[in-house]
Amino acid sequence: MYDLDELLAFDHVMRSGSLTRSARTLDLAKSTLSRRISQLERQLGQPLLRRQSNRLLPTEAGQLFHAYCRQILELAEQGRQALDELSEEVSGELHVVTHNALARSWLSRLLAAFMDTHPGIRLTLQTCTTPPLSADSQALTVWLGEVPGGELRQEVLGWLDRGLYGHPDYFVRCGEPQHPRELTRHAWIDLLGETEQGLTLTHPAQGEFRFQPPNSRFRVDQHMLHGDAIARGHGLGMIPAWLATLREHAHPGSLVRCLPEWSAAPLPVTLLYAFGPRPRRVSALLDFLHQSAPAEWQPAEPSHVHGASPTEPRQLSVANTATNRCGFSP
Repeated sequence: MYDLDELLAFDHVMRSGSLTRSARTLDLAKSTLSRRISQLERQLGQPLLRRQSNRLLPTEAGQLFHAYCRQILELAEQGRQALDELSEEVSGELHVVTHNALARSWLSRLLAAFMDTHPGIRLTLQTCTTPPLSADSQALTVWLGEVPGGELRQEVLGWLDRGLYGHPDYFVRCGEPQHPRELTRHAWIDLLGETEQGLTLTHPAQGEFRFQPPNSRFRVDQHMLHGDAIARGHGLGMIPAWLATLREHAHPGSLVRCLPEWSAAPLPVTLLYAFGPRPRRVSALLDFLHQSAPAEWQPAEPSHVHGASPTEPRQLSVANTATNRCGFSP
């Protein structure tokens, strides 16, 4: 019979490639972690890991055994969760990290409801500019936007459609574009770096349209500030439709979607959390987030070209050569 502590030690080192980092994550002495892996190797009669430079890599036996190790740990976790269900209490410390666009618009209210349901929970909510990706992270992260590969489990909770928005006064002054090719004549408000490499819009019948947005005179790094600038009539910008709807409910008449049949690739809302056994409070929060995802979020990744043939998409492009662009309003 395998010792679960030894399997857990091996699993962490397989994913991190480092005794030091795994020992810190498991809150163990490095010598204790090394001893557990050595004991597992003696029991199996084969080496599972080898050192290369400053990283531990699996042997062929280690690669093979890790798949079975994961199954054993997951079965053990299922058994623990089943026993936990006998106790109704969910308590303890939770650390949640989130993208700033989701904090006030959705997550803070949701976490307050979760704490009302579970009075024994003590929770820390933190916003940041980049998601934690290291296996050392003990936080549960809720992120908006693409997430690079990392050492945490990634689970897409939903997708947010994006469209072009402006203030009604801006359209009175500068006119409302009737086709994406006209966008180069308009002032552009950029969410820092989001469209510097160009933007592809899709239409259900006309396919893709690729254009380079004009240089933004005002760039910001937060969705709230981005929406503020557009709502003040400074220009057009790309906003998740769900966030734009929330702003419109709070401040009617501040945003209007133009070119409503054209949209950019949707943004994923992703949950990131550690592999391996989870405390019941983490599992309870994950379930709560799944149940509370807004109905407007698309549950699965849609095609980036809605309605276009997957083999023969219609593509158009435009260079940033237009003149007489409507300027940045004071």
